[in-house]
Amino acid sequence: MAFKKIFLVLLSGAALFSGCQKKPKRPDPSATVMGGGSGGGYGSSLDPLDVSLLAPGTGLEGRGAGFDLNGQIRGVLEAVYFDFDKSSINPSERAKLQAAADYLRNNPGHRLLLEGHCDWRGTAEYNLGLGDRRASAARQYLGTLGISPDRLETLSKGSLEAVRNADRATAAMDRRVELVVIQ
Repeated sequence: MAFKKIFLVLLSGAALFSGCQKKPKRPDPSATVMGGGSGGGYGSSLDPLDVSLLAPGTGLEGRGAGFDLNGQIRGVLEAVYFDFDKSSINPSERAKLQAAADYLRNNPGHRLLLEGHCDWRGTAEYNLGLGDRRASAARQYLGTLGISPDRLETLSKGSLEAVRNADRATAAMDRRVELVVIQ
């Protein structure tokens, strides 16, 4: 019994004294892989999105100009906006989907990802469902314009990217379907 007490006291003391270690020394930036100077961030001489620097056979060299590393282009087509708690396409927004259909006809190698978004109000589960209904409505409308369903993908982001406690104007901008060009 006395042996156990002595052992516990020694173990506690060892834990106290060994817990404080020196901070590791930070390496000199010139000795790192990225080298000194720019720090390897954006604006450096090595552009992380420069596809021409990729070695053949990596599978990434075949991406088209303008596509990010996920094979997406955002901002080419305008987002389609929705009324509060609605998933029907407003007549004023249909021209945006017509422009998307024209884009797909002119670019047969491209597809669209239809991302459904919601504002901050409602539960996460409800907003995921509403985002899915919005994306599906856009997909269905593009189908009526003659776009093949195999060129369209849907994804609901619900309220994941919505501004919390936003005012009316900001919340209205969160109720949308993003039209993302993909390869």
